[in-house]
Amino acid sequence: MMFGTSIHWTTFFYLLIDTIIVIIAAIQNTKLKRLSLKRYINLGLLYIAYNLTGGFLPTDGFPDPIIVQYIITYGVAIALCVYLIFYLHKDYDIEFLHFGSTVKNIAVLVSSCFILLFLLPYYLTRSLDSARLLFTIPVSIIAFIFLGLFYRRISNQEIPSSYFSKRNRLALISLCCVALLPLLTVIGDYQWLTFTVMNLGFYAITAMEINRYVCFLKNKPEIFEAFVFTKEIGSEALNTKIIYEKSFIKCLSGFENIVVPCV
Repeated sequence: MMFGTSIHWTTFFYLLIDTIIVIIAAIQNTKLKRLSLKRYINLGLLYIAYNLTGGFLPTDGFPDPIIVQYIITYGVAIALCVYLIFYLHKDYDIEFLHFGSTVKNIAVLVSSCFILLFLLPYYLTRSLDSARLLFTIPVSIIAFIFLGLFYRRISNQEIPSSYFSKRNRLALISLCCVALLPLLTVIGDYQWLTFTVMNLGFYAITAMEINRYVCFLKNKPEIFEAFVFTKEIGSEALNTKIIYEKSFIKCLSGFENIVVPCV
């Protein structure tokens, strides 16, 4: 424990690392001005908020009732998990949700579970342990179902390049971390374990962004040629995301949304 609060030194360490990473990304964003980098910064800010709220709350210095503190910590955690899924879906075109299971529907489902299976049981029983158990077990099952859908999706994919292969492995790691969060909550309040697993998901996403930027640097000439070509034929090809050959993949959606070779 540090500063007379409940925060563990490992959580404080992750908080510092995440803050440094976001500051560096914000500086880079002033130069590159990429929409995907802005989304990455938003994800990093949510991780910072998660470390702050989960590390410092609950605390005796917060006004009663204590349930307000849990609403804040759980609310930030839910927002983080949903946004991470949105981030992978939006920036990397990772499609694995079916039967109307959009990111918006996932957010509604988890929020409804929080209200019906956490807040309502707590209001009726005044027991945080019972409310936590009732909420986390169903949500954990839902999380592992989506993790299974994603794993099946990438397992059935033909991987045309090392870029896609690395991207899918790192995305799987980040989603595993999210899926494990409800289970870790049931096990107990072990900050060193829970926050290590969750922040590992952010570092996997960071590795994905670095890998994407390295791919961009390696293929700068081809990117320029593809960008010039798409400018000549108009924006329709961009909107439909035409792929010219099997060796050409859309691996750099944050860099002008163009088709580039990355083999």
